[in-house]
Amino acid sequence: MDTKKNEMAESKVEDINFTPEQTKNQMLVNENDFIQGLLGAVDYKTNETQKIEVIMGGSLFFAFRIRPLGEDEYNQCRKKYTKYVRNKQLGIKLPEDTDNTKYRCSLIYNATVEEDRKNLWDNRDIWKALEGKGFAVVNALDVIEASLPAGYKESIVEAIDKLSGYDSSNLEEVAKN
Repeated sequence: MDTKKNEMAESKVEDINFTPEQTKNQMLVNENDFIQGLLGAVDYKTNETQKIEVIMGGSLFFAFRIRPLGEDEYNQCRKKYTKYVRNKQLGIKLPEDTDNTKYRCSLIYNATVEEDRKNLWDNRDIWKALEGKGFAVVNALDVIEASLPAGYKESIVEAIDKLSGYDSSNLEEVAKN
């Protein structure tokens, strides 16, 4: 019980009205912490990876690493694989249909760490081997489509979303703060 009382006393927040000069001084005192926090967030976005293992029937077939995607990367993938139609009444283009298969493959491709992308999805020897098995391989997305069943792709996209901050528990935490 005493521990809870101490924790509550320590976590008590007091509202204080500062003058503009005092606010400026508080910001300057904490500026280094803000800068370090921002730089840490940038490092996470650029250096964080997660290993994905493709296991089917109890056997590990291959593994690769993914990284977080930025919002602009999500948007580029969506735009590229969304068909738009012009609404003549409104005079604007509206999304009609998204090729979800290509969209998911594109997210996986773009989130794959560059080294692994070269070894797996962009590997011309793999392209030739798949063509020998009857698959039409025009680009790296075709390799992803041929090698990963639909459910696996969906799970990998969920991992990319979570790594990129699109996690419902993470969103709740941000909203509370």
